[in-house]
Amino acid sequence: MSTTTLTGFPTLQPGQGPVLGEHYLPSRADEVRWGWLPNAESSPVLGVADGATVTIDTLSHEGLLGDQGRDPARYIRQFGDVDVLDDAIEIAASGLVNTAEDGPHVVTGPIAVAGARPGDVLRVDVLDLTYRVPYGFVSNRHGFGALAGEFPEDQDSTPTRHVDAMVSDGTVSHFSWVEARDGYDVGLIDAGSGRTVQFALDPFLGLMGTASATSDPVPSVPPGEHGGNIDIKHAGVGATLFLPVSVDGALFYAGDPHFAQGNGEVALTALEASLRATVRLSVIPAAQLPGVLGGVRTPVVETATHWIPTGMDPDLDEAMRQAVRNAVAFLHGRFGVPRSVALAYLSAAGDFEVSQVVDAVKGVHCLIRKSDWTTWV
Repeated sequence: MSTTTLTGFPTLQPGQGPVLGEHYLPSRADEVRWGWLPNAESSPVLGVADGATVTIDTLSHEGLLGDQGRDPARYIRQFGDVDVLDDAIEIAASGLVNTAEDGPHVVTGPIAVAGARPGDVLRVDVLDLTYRVPYGFVSNRHGFGALAGEFPEDQDSTPTRHVDAMVSDGTVSHFSWVEARDGYDVGLIDAGSGRTVQFALDPFLGLMGTASATSDPVPSVPPGEHGGNIDIKHAGVGATLFLPVSVDGALFYAGDPHFAQGNGEVALTALEASLRATVRLSVIPAAQLPGVLGGVRTPVVETATHWIPTGMDPDLDEAMRQAVRNAVAFLHGRFGVPRSVALAYLSAAGDFEVSQVVDAVKGVHCLIRKSDWTTWV
């Protein structure tokens, strides 16, 4: 890979470059969690007013993990003369423990939102997502992914690309870089024999959530009613994520930034790459929820064109059933249509997609077209 392919995409180091929000939250080694989520006993690292905007420097874990040497500067620069984020270097060199039993994600937050109380919903409007670096990784690790036991096919970590000499434990990490082509930003992966494969970029945060009402440790990998690692690719710029509030202040957090992901996320990771995210955090009181989410009390994504209820369970069949139940509850509660009509509509016009199958708890989401309900709005 020629380093000239990265021209025109500046590196956004902590505290440098545009900050669009009223508040700014970097990923500091003494504030982030690595592999774990905030819970009811967590202390906020930032407090904001209802409706405030926050710019968060989220950090990808790829290049920091132990099977890549836990030395991001050395690891990433195998692939070219590229800039490495200072916060990645700081966190990898810190005393933060990250073992095979921990989740991989660097989790930034939590942020307390004034006025949020249990029973409310936190509305997260995604206002902006900016590349912090012009590269990322797609990784496949033993015991994980849709084809665990079949992939990685190289059991001994022999580098699959001559420049990737630091991987261990059978991990295969494909370096991807960003280029502007024909007016669009694309990701590229070396496909061998002098060829590359390219694909469209569509960035989003794979992990956004609120603290669970428990004092027990909460792992970062499985998603749930708190949101967390839901990996729904539709939650990009212009989208809104609705999250149940379980503790005072909501305690919002973010991480797992992606430049692109296919539904299913079958290898294990998407194109993992750091993003500067600006979000608006607003509280919807419990009394107002039926007119917004109907009868749903689990994460819901809204875009300009769709409402997207979710379903999550370790069993993919049950995740599908949960998604159908929540889609029925949304339509029945918000629009007052009979539940049997809601189910019939979903069978005729609802699109159910597999969010991901790689995070222990599997995800299914339903795309409900807003245009079908214009006479009800």
